[in-house]
Amino acid sequence: MSEKNYTWDKRIEFIVRYMYDIDNNGFLDQKDFDCMALRATIIEGKGDCSEKRLQEYQHMMRSLWEELSDIADFDKDGMITTDEFKEAVRKTCVGKKYGEFPKAMKAFIEANFKIMDINSDGVIGIEEFRYNAIQRLATDDVKVVDDAFNALLNEKDKANGGLTLDRYQDLYGDYLGKSEHNPAVYLFGPLCTGED
Repeated sequence: MSEKNYTWDKRIEFIVRYMYDIDNNGFLDQKDFDCMALRATIIEGKGDCSEKRLQEYQHMMRSLWEELSDIADFDKDGMITTDEFKEAVRKTCVGKKYGEFPKAMKAFIEANFKIMDINSDGVIGIEEFRYNAIQRLATDDVKVVDDAFNALLNEKDKANGGLTLDRYQDLYGDYLGKSEHNPAVYLFGPLCTGED
């Protein structure tokens, strides 16, 4: 995996392309966040679609969309381009700790953790990390995914058997930061942007 994939620009582009732009049309809009609400409900429910949880996720994702639109849709056209998203992250997240992030962004990150924590034990273990990463990654070698997971872990993480919510939040904040020499660059697995 090329080191150029771990630059700040590539990491933010990865989030837009592989995590937020659900319909793959090249920009973010309300539909992406509606789709994320349904996806989160079904994944968390392991196939079940609880109407109550769907409504909760819809509320959360609409709040995230509204907050993101306020800070990133600079031309107010109802679409957020990758460049607009980068500028919003630069203004609201870079150089800040997780607790200083916008409220809706924190809610999304916490929901993402719950989705990754398939067995609901409060820790993302290697199997859960693999399951999440492989949905976005084209690879024929699980070792690259495992290496990314192991690169994230400090001694406390190893003792816990993986990433707790607090550690995931800290890593997410570091992922959005400018440093390329930080284990957080592997938070979503090895980043494959198709430009290796």
